Amino acid sequence: MVERSAVIAALDTVIDPVSGQGLVAAGLVQGLVVADDRAGFALEVDRSQAAAYAPVRDAAEAALKTIPGMARVSVILTAEARPGLSKPAGAPRTAGLSKAAVDQGRAKAPVATDRPAHVRRVLAVASGKGGVGKSTVAVNLAAALAARGLSVGILDADVYGPSLPTMLGISGQPAYEDGAIVPHVAHGLKAMSVGLLTKMDDAMIWRGPMASQAITQMLTQTRWGTAEAPLDVLVIDLPPGTGDVQLTLIQKTPLDGAVIVSTPQEVALADARRAHTLFQRVNVPTLGLIENMSGPVFGQGGAKAEAERLSIPFLGDLPLDAALRAGGDAGLPPVAVDPDGDLAARFATVAERVISGLNL
Repeated sequence: MVERSAVIAALDTVIDPVSGQGLVAAGLVQGLVVADDRAGFALEVDRSQAAAYAPVRDAAEAALKTIPGMARVSVILTAEARPGLSKPAGAPRTAGLSKAAVDQGRAKAPVATDRPAHVRRVLAVASGKGGVGKSTVAVNLAAALAARGLSVGILDADVYGPSLPTMLGISGQPAYEDGAIVPHVAHGLKAMSVGLLTKMDDAMIWRGPMASQAITQMLTQTRWGTAEAPLDVLVIDLPPGTGDVQLTLIQKTPLDGAVIVSTPQEVALADARRAHTLFQRVNVPTLGLIENMSGPVFGQGGAKAEAERLSIPFLGDLPLDAALRAGGDAGLPPVAVDPDGDLAARFATVAERVISGLNL
């Protein structure tokens, strides 16, 4: 068991080049998580000094790895433009941890960026409501797109409840090479999730701005493709709702379209309408609505009727099927492992319609 005190002591041996203090004393360590044989935190600095702090991040990771029993380390470099962080070299950080905590809770305007390098299309899979099977749909839709011959990546943007590692059967911290995160590859998909940086039952006790920064870093610093082999589609599995993460992604990178997942009953459709309204207001095309868990338990046809009411395409219905649940738990997406099955055929229909909507 790694002790939290040992982690803090190790981090304070790494000197902040601005204040001359250790990283914890300087107030740069945010959201520190220590569990069993691993540790992770966000290194929060001013945006203008982000490049200068990359070696500091590396030094912090190296320092943590020297702790006996430490097996996995994750340091996410987050950068904000805000008063109080950018100071001349040698100037003290007068507010320390308390100021960092206050600033972390304030709303911050996103900084406009371009789409991730070497990515042709970015597709958001969204739902207004949790529990409708959005992540299950996102993973199997990504697999169906890959089965159509496309190069596909998937980003798990649900910082507080990452499910991609379980659904794809992947684990372990990704490599970091030449300033870029190297994504895991599973079932033909390039995959990245904050769940790969922490223990499965760790709680990410982060405020919205910090979660948004972590998502931005995974989005823009992951090596999704190359100039010679660009990624055709990056599927982003959004968390439920219409909050910080959704707005950050919309404002950080051009989204080429969104797919909304809902179950047939009204309580879920009401939130699906809100998700569609969000995308309308920010000029992101809704490519269509998918009805998940269709059948006797939750009803049938509600999403199709809602798509007609909203004048958006209906992409297809998916049954409440035990194979989807079992495949997700086992890290074996049915579309990937049973390409001739009924579920694969249903997702193939959805994928073809999404490809048409994305003009691929």
